[in-house]
Amino acid sequence: MTAKKTNELTSGRLSVQILLYSLPLIASNLLQVMFNMADVAVIGQFSGTAALGSVGSTTTLVNIFTGSLLGFGGGISVLAARYLGAHDWKDLHETTHTALVLSLALGVFALALGQGFSPLFLRLLGTKPELLPGAVLYMRVYLLGMPGAALFNFGNAMFSAAGNTKKPLQYLTAAGILNIVLNLFFVIGLRWGVAGVAAASAISQTASGLLLLRALIVSGEEYGVNPAHIRLTRSKVSPLLWLCLPAALQNAVFYTSSLFVQAGVNSFDATMVAANAAAANADPLAYDVMAAFHTACASFVGQNYGAGNKERIRKSYHISLAYSFGVSACISALLLLFHRQFLGIFTSDPAVVQAGVTRLFVMGLSYPWSAFMDCTIAASRGLGKTMGPTVIVLLGSCVFRIIWVYTIFAYFGTIVSLYLLYIVSWFITAAFEIVMYRRYFHEQTSIFKKKPVVA
Repeated sequence: MTAKKTNELTSGRLSVQILLYSLPLIASNLLQVMFNMADVAVIGQFSGTAALGSVGSTTTLVNIFTGSLLGFGGGISVLAARYLGAHDWKDLHETTHTALVLSLALGVFALALGQGFSPLFLRLLGTKPELLPGAVLYMRVYLLGMPGAALFNFGNAMFSAAGNTKKPLQYLTAAGILNIVLNLFFVIGLRWGVAGVAAASAISQTASGLLLLRALIVSGEEYGVNPAHIRLTRSKVSPLLWLCLPAALQNAVFYTSSLFVQAGVNSFDATMVAANAAAANADPLAYDVMAAFHTACASFVGQNYGAGNKERIRKSYHISLAYSFGVSACISALLLLFHRQFLGIFTSDPAVVQAGVTRLFVMGLSYPWSAFMDCTIAASRGLGKTMGPTVIVLLGSCVFRIIWVYTIFAYFGTIVSLYLLYIVSWFITAAFEIVMYRRYFHEQTSIFKKKPVVA
């Protein structure tokens, strides 16, 4: 790797660099969201409300599995970025190949766990009996793509750490087009219903993972993959797990708390369940666009931490946060203005549309506040701190939400009282995360007076 590529995140005008770094990620994330939306739209328009409800009942469970893989990849990116910033090629090489093995192992574990326990998990969610068979079928077919998704997250982490966010976008685009074509073929042509949507997702995930792995193999870069060197390096397992597992757990915990929210939704009728499934498509639209800036934050903080540049660490956090908040506010405004048009993409049932409006309004007002929580967590990860943020998320976004469901929601019993927990939990969690990040920043950067730290 050339010095120029290695230093791309450690020099230059940050506001421009972060934006240019994030734009391909935004495009990549939006494509992913739109492909997922296409899944829901196809199933809702061509297989009916019951099929839509079955797929919608799996949303939280799917997010737990995919979120864990995404969090694990985020930890890999942070450590790789740190070694890149410090020009430590030996540690980078060993970390890359160890991370590949661990990522694939996690994907296989997710596949096995989901195949064996999906019916139990869905019952615990309170999935309605009439929707359960379709939901179980969807999960078991969809999870066949978990090893491929793990490979994609690994590849995306390595390219993102090096400042190359365009390469993952290229392969995701190809896989997304494949997903849409297969959706139309399986659902409309073969009439496979929920199984067809799930199969299309699994195949496209596997394709994107294999394509990105191949790109790393042929890249010739210091962060690339050499098939002959794919093995676990014992000294790199511990640093990776220390960063990756809390990040994966954090995402899993965050979505696990949503199990109780989903159970609350499932206490209403099938129309409300379907409406929640349709309106919930706005969540990844907002979160995944914001996530581009959170990824940028972790990568820029990580590389500049490796390079020992305190001021760029500070500015990377503030600029990323400003971008994340601004873009989420714009998305919220658009959803509030065009809520019926948005819901009409996924269902033609007037009752489902009407029920979904409530969720869009409440969540549309809450998205911008999640930027403070997620961007601050990303900055802490960039400094190599994942356990503290995970504990705070566990308490603020899991324990608090469970308490809310069994107190506030149990008392009022309205869908609005259920959805309001998002705003309150995000505000509380963000406040504590910011306090903790400030402490981490001063602790971790104080050593720059002596020497930069790589690991």
